[in-house]
Amino acid sequence: MMPPLLRQVTFRRYWSAQTVSLFGDQVTLLAMPLLAVLAIGAGPAEMGYLTAAALVPNLLFSLPAGAWVDRYPHKRRLMILADLGRAVLLLAVPLLWWGGGLSLPVLYAVAFGTGTLSVLFEVAHSSLFADLVQRPDYVRANSLVNGSRAMANVAGPSVGGLLVQVFTAPFALVADVLTFVASAAFLSRMAVEERPVERDRKGGGMADGMRFVLRSPVLRPILLGGTTLNLFNYIFDALFVLYATKQLHIAPGTLGLILGCGAVGGLIGAMVAGRVARWVGIGPALILGMVAFPAPLILIPLAHGPIPLFVAELLSALGVMLLDIAAGSLQTAATPHNRLSVVSGFKRMVNYGIRPVGAVLGGALGTFIGVRPALWVAAIGGLLGVLWIVFSPLRTMRELPEAA
Repeated sequence: MMPPLLRQVTFRRYWSAQTVSLFGDQVTLLAMPLLAVLAIGAGPAEMGYLTAAALVPNLLFSLPAGAWVDRYPHKRRLMILADLGRAVLLLAVPLLWWGGGLSLPVLYAVAFGTGTLSVLFEVAHSSLFADLVQRPDYVRANSLVNGSRAMANVAGPSVGGLLVQVFTAPFALVADVLTFVASAAFLSRMAVEERPVERDRKGGGMADGMRFVLRSPVLRPILLGGTTLNLFNYIFDALFVLYATKQLHIAPGTLGLILGCGAVGGLIGAMVAGRVARWVGIGPALILGMVAFPAPLILIPLAHGPIPLFVAELLSALGVMLLDIAAGSLQTAATPHNRLSVVSGFKRMVNYGIRPVGAVLGGALGTFIGVRPALWVAAIGGLLGVLWIVFSPLRTMRELPEAA
């Protein structure tokens, strides 16, 4: 039976745009590092730089982009332009590889460019989401979008690994190019009434968004907990592909299959997140996700074969769905509409901006103490993020809060 939200044509097109783009992203997340490792010979430090190049735009541009987007009336138009721009940048990679001009600096530049356009897309997306979805449907809508992400996590790496093995990594990126074009097409066909910009309201801008988040008893602990978790998670991510391919000798196709099958946990998490939030409350559901996401990764540095990797990915994917659905719904509910983009931008600046720090730190730790010990540091450190939530009002919050 089709969920009620998907019976609405406008939301269905929005959801379809998200679904195809998320699928292509999963192909790129595997193909880009495999390209760097297998075709260009990148080591631990270079893998850290590549991951950081895609993430550092969040640190540089998220807050000013969010403040600007809050004052720009056509969020959907910005998202379409960002989709098409990312398609052009990614298409350059196979063309340059075919012409013999691909190098690590070029990959860094493409990663930085696509990361910058992703910032613009995401800060605009937060406002468009609130224009499309009514408050009582926030958790259901987030569950559908994150369910698409889980499906992409299942199919994307498997297809990506197969594409890399059959067509080589550069040409596997063409799949993401096509999904960005499809996403832009779906968005262009949406008929959504975007709320007018309040040009005469008091406050606003970057400083106002920062103050609002830092004073909020709901948004502040979510930001700090997520930032702590992301620091250690990206230490982990910067080294995972290298560890799996070089130390465990797992082939690209097998690695893609492990990631894809493990991501079934994300589908389960997306299906049960709403029920968990209703059963234990939205705050305890967030705490559960903050633990269930990083804890299974402890299995990976213990691994000597592919099975522990599969189990860790399965359980971790379930946890990240619980976390993202609860956190996303809380953030939208607790934020006034006229601050959604700048609050999203500030969150990305801090939360996503810490990721390149983690990536570079992961490369350094992998170089100086070894890849496996660095994975231990990352897996255990990620559990510290939950402390910010435990010692906050979120611990006992059962319902979505009102916007301040």
